[in-house]
Amino acid sequence: MTRATSIVILGGTGDLARRKLAPSLCNLLRKGRLPPNASLVGFARADHTDDSYRELLWEGVRDLSGLGIARADWEALAPRVRYSRGDVDDPEAYRALGALLDEIEGGEDSDRLFYLSIAPHLHGAAARGLSGAGLASEERGWRRFVFEKPFGKDEQSARELNRTVHEVFREEQVYRIDHYLGKETVQNLLVMRFANAIFEPLWNRNYIDNVQITAAETVDVADRAGYYDGSGVVRDMVQNHLLQLMCLVALEPPSSMDANALRERRADVLRAVRRWTPHEFRRHAVAGQYEGYLDEQGVAPDSRTPTYAAMRLYVDNWRWQGVPFYLRSGKALAEKVSEIVIQFKSPPLSMFPRSEEGVPPNVLAICIQPNEGMHLSFDTKTPDAGLVVEPVDMEFHYARSLPGEELQDAYERLLEDAMEGDASLFMRSDQIEQAWNIVDPLLQCWADPGSGGIEAYPRGSWGPPSGDALLAADGFHWRHLCLEE
Repeated sequence: MTRATSIVILGGTGDLARRKLAPSLCNLLRKGRLPPNASLVGFARADHTDDSYRELLWEGVRDLSGLGIARADWEALAPRVRYSRGDVDDPEAYRALGALLDEIEGGEDSDRLFYLSIAPHLHGAAARGLSGAGLASEERGWRRFVFEKPFGKDEQSARELNRTVHEVFREEQVYRIDHYLGKETVQNLLVMRFANAIFEPLWNRNYIDNVQITAAETVDVADRAGYYDGSGVVRDMVQNHLLQLMCLVALEPPSSMDANALRERRADVLRAVRRWTPHEFRRHAVAGQYEGYLDEQGVAPDSRTPTYAAMRLYVDNWRWQGVPFYLRSGKALAEKVSEIVIQFKSPPLSMFPRSEEGVPPNVLAICIQPNEGMHLSFDTKTPDAGLVVEPVDMEFHYARSLPGEELQDAYERLLEDAMEGDASLFMRSDQIEQAWNIVDPLLQCWADPGSGGIEAYPRGSWGPPSGDALLAADGFHWRHLCLEE
């Protein structure tokens, strides 16, 4: 008989559970990729019966996920859904949860995945509560502890959180989710690099001029203003998503796709990133706030929280020495796009006619969202114009090149990996601490009123002019191949 698997969502009535987790589990069941004896248990303070909780999740699956999941597919999962009411700080609630799990699993050996969809300051209490009720013990099956960013608010708090979690769970049991790493195109970056021999020989300082990583949003902070003002773009996007994308671009070839090998190579990149002091960051980073941010409800009138950040980093190792990595993210920008742009060096000598701008460099763009795919820009002869050169674009998009193929949602992939024990796309504790060590001086710099102004920028723009000047100082400019259709 197949061992039962219980998926427990702490904070099971929240937005993440309804918008992402329940729909992802529904799709995994539809595809036959959910363990046959899997159950979903919601744990939260709200007063629900099993039936009312099922209806709450269905409303989220139907109205919030955007996946178009049919009612019939939900009905296949619904009988596996149960609810346990309790507070994260209440030891008795965990004992009641344990009793429900024993009932569902029939008292047999079973596996359990605990997913924390709760406020970060409650992560430690949840770990201790699970331990106190004996729910973290692996005597009768594996136990895994999955939780979302933010992983602390700086390096010190991240270390404290790691110590608290490790008092209960071994590092091998801990799965820290960065949903960007679950995106199809992000994973395809590894395939593109290491399954195609034409790229890897060029993937170094001898041929690459710069790397640009952008995560731009058109939306403002909206009803998240109170939370966002205590976080800002560096904590919300740079410390996790953008640095992890940088790791996948810059890592050395792992010996295999084994989780330990891949995660060690990502950690190597973070260790090699050049550390700027707060004073040095003034020359290598730009901060901005969109116009009207200070008027948002919940934002302090003198807030120095940036909604836009752009920075220049270097990876000081043999492969990347001297190649600038530009990271940029912001709210209320001109377009919604997440992309990685690899700009190759121009030929050392051009014998062809060219404009004042010169022959455009070759550029490879990995389009994470929207229009998932890749673009490769190269130069070719203009027809009937002698040897005049112009750039053309060779592109691949999943929607056009693989019609009918369903792109797996990032949470769907990561939940499946967590249940299978594959930690390749999850972050280790040392990676979290190294990432904070990189950005902490930047946060210190911008918190200091004497460090210079945080520039205002118009909504719908590409951020403050100094963001463009950061690249212009090196002779480059931001590129947007993923928006050029």
